Amino acid sequence: MKKNVGTIDRVFRASAAVLVLILYLTKTIEGGTALLLGLMAVGFIFTSATRFCPCYTRFNISTSKKQAEE
Repeated sequence: MKKNVGTIDRVFRASAAVLVLILYLTKTIEGGTALLLGLMAVGFIFTSATRFCPCYTRFNISTSKKQAEE
């Protein structure tokens, strides 16, 4: 897996996941919305940790500086 998620992108994804967690814990979101956003948050955490986004690969996108230079 080539890294295709840059630092700013990683921070944004992790921040979005934390925001979803906060909204869930404060019971601002519930039910189906909480489930959908929770699944998205898990994906955001995974892509932030691995620095790889399968969707980016499919559309040949990269926010990583190393990939942009090549």
